[in-house]
Amino acid sequence: MKRVNFIRTIGLAGIGLGITGLTKGMKVKNTEELPPLMVDPEGKPIKSIQQWKKQRDLIKKRWLDYLGALDPNPEKPALKVLKEDKPEGLVRQYVEYEGEPGIMVRGYLIKPGRIHEPIPGIVAMHSTSDNQMLGIAGVEEGKIVAFGYKLAKQGFVVFCPQCFLWHDKGDRTDEQQVELFMDRHPGSRGMAKMLFDAQRAVDVLDSLAEVDTARIGCMGHSLGAKEAFYLGAFDDRVKVIVSNEGGIGIKMSNWDAVWYLSKDIDVFGHQHHEVLSMAAPKPFLLIGGDSADGEQRSPYIDAVKPVYGLYNKNQNIELRNHGTGHSAIPITEEWTYDWMKDHLNYIR
Repeated sequence: MKRVNFIRTIGLAGIGLGITGLTKGMKVKNTEELPPLMVDPEGKPIKSIQQWKKQRDLIKKRWLDYLGALDPNPEKPALKVLKEDKPEGLVRQYVEYEGEPGIMVRGYLIKPGRIHEPIPGIVAMHSTSDNQMLGIAGVEEGKIVAFGYKLAKQGFVVFCPQCFLWHDKGDRTDEQQVELFMDRHPGSRGMAKMLFDAQRAVDVLDSLAEVDTARIGCMGHSLGAKEAFYLGAFDDRVKVIVSNEGGIGIKMSNWDAVWYLSKDIDVFGHQHHEVLSMAAPKPFLLIGGDSADGEQRSPYIDAVKPVYGLYNKNQNIELRNHGTGHSAIPITEEWTYDWMKDHLNYIR
């Protein structure tokens, strides 16, 4: 990775010197109190991987119950190609497939034109301002970084699913989109739907002969970073994660929105270091710009270090902060592509 003198990197890989800034007008909130993870329900210290796995099971059930998680769709996704083009030696397909049973959803599948053996796959989540996946898939050029398209050019099979907030939206508001979902699934929260859809995207990659299913990663920016964070924590098929400016702290972003965790999260009594801990020992890169994420999120990294330490994988979790705001800038692209290549290409 190229060194950039204004970047500060925080994590287990070391600390570089530099300067950082805050997004204009942003009010930095204090970090939530993060109770220790390495203590079992009886108050005894956790000192082994076996003990940790029991703790992880408790954490996972606690959060899935809170989300009102959906049962997975047992059917293998059958892709219907709606559009196809072949830019720059790639094959880019706009596809439709079944998400929830009986509900058809869409996404962009992008892959190298010539694949001689199974290669790694990545689920790339779009941000709020790329609701039709046109930017992330490289169909339209503009302010949205074409992460999905560029990852495919790096030699990955990439799937970019559409977030449910924009599924056949028409004139409906985000809140009305959530109401439609909750009418089908009373007691479930918006993040349960996002997690289900993200896992269904993994099903898509899992169904492709071109994908080495032992080497699947996920990434996202902003809204997509929240989805990638949850997907990487809850889905064991995902091996590598990049979350860029999603706001990992519950009180540091709009997690209380109805399309995420709802206002009940303020009284739930548990924090996101628990969710982050479930990703261990996977390579997890948290990218911040001192907006939704940044140096003020280092306590979350510190809180899960002992879990990664159990696996002797301290190098696998890192926070990198460019300090220039919420946007995905060129250095965040470089970090994302390098993280995926450095880790997905060498999983055995």
